[in-house]
Amino acid sequence: MPLTGHFTAARVEAVYRSESRRVLATLIRLLGDFDRAEEALHDAFAAALQQWPRDGVPDNPRAWLVSSGRFKAIDALRRRARFDASLRLLAEQLEDAAQAVEVDEMEDDRLRLIFTCCHPALPADGRVALTLREVCDLTTEEIARAFLAPPATIAQRIVRAKAKIRDAQLPYRVPERDELPARLESVLRVVYLVFNEGYTASAGAELTRADLCAEAIRLGRLLLELLPNAEVMGLLALMLLHDARRAARTDATGELVRLDEQDRSLWNRQQIVEGSQLVQLALTSRAFGPYSLQAAIVAVHAEAPSAAQTDWPQIVRLYDVLLQLSPSSVVELNRAVAVAMRDGPEAGLLLVDELLGHGDLQDYHLSHATRADLLRRLARIDEAREAYSSALRFVQLEPERRFLQRQLDELGD
Repeated sequence: MPLTGHFTAARVEAVYRSESRRVLATLIRLLGDFDRAEEALHDAFAAALQQWPRDGVPDNPRAWLVSSGRFKAIDALRRRARFDASLRLLAEQLEDAAQAVEVDEMEDDRLRLIFTCCHPALPADGRVALTLREVCDLTTEEIARAFLAPPATIAQRIVRAKAKIRDAQLPYRVPERDELPARLESVLRVVYLVFNEGYTASAGAELTRADLCAEAIRLGRLLLELLPNAEVMGLLALMLLHDARRAARTDATGELVRLDEQDRSLWNRQQIVEGSQLVQLALTSRAFGPYSLQAAIVAVHAEAPSAAQTDWPQIVRLYDVLLQLSPSSVVELNRAVAVAMRDGPEAGLLLVDELLGHGDLQDYHLSHATRADLLRRLARIDEAREAYSSALRFVQLEPERRFLQRQLDELGD
């Protein structure tokens, strides 16, 4: 039954929001090229705007769009074949290879797209940009704004990543079982990079970017839906539990609020419950990794009724396990903070000084800020003042800079 133009345009827009990334993932597999698939996707939706008002919305819009996009791409190759004979051969190969697309196979295409965009052969910034563009459907301008980079720079990263995939003939597939752990680690790292840039921006005037946090959580949910795995659960839990505190991390004027001073009534209890349940599932699976342990630490904070009632001994124990599994200087710094809360500031300061004495984290503003806070609590004011000044030399995010400056000012002259 024909439909009115206004209704159909709204329907096409809704289908685009819900299905475009699925359709694109399948078109990339069928056409073997990112740019060709994107052009076919746009042509398919343009055809839908023309035909659906006349013929009605098909029973399976996604399959219709895939079929339409593939035929549009083949037609475009034939037109261009007048100038390039190799395109005629490609068009014939694509037409000969045409097969009915199964729904399960289309779901696999979404995983293929994620693993391809996050392939470890691509540079890290290219993986992030390509994933946000192709999997999340963010525009180049939106990605550029999120990462405070010129749109031309982001566009170049995406172009280079696509060229690398094409020239290196990176396989468009879900890794085999024996490859999966290493490849999944790259995917999870990209998703967490996106989240971290949203949760605590690397630079700029705003502490958080809610849209990037939401995109990373959406990616995490998609991964868990397509690939149930303990570390996928752990990463999704970690992001949910961190994001649950976002509303309380700044005050009404945008100033940073420390964890122990946050209004816990502003924390998102629904996300805390969901995140804590995922942590339990991940840890009981016995196949957990660093993301699950980090999520467990954040869950202890989230479940404490108040800062004073936080179970710091449990947090220290979790950091001990995390350090065995995934040692890093930043984890050691975080553990030092937990030790200071359990055993007193002097115990924590010894650990921080040892870290800095090894040359680790000398350029990391939070190591100096942590040391300054511990010195302040020990009433070693001159040393605290010097440590805050060191932190200010390395901080880049404006809300953090203002917070550190306030802490320094409160020490007086």
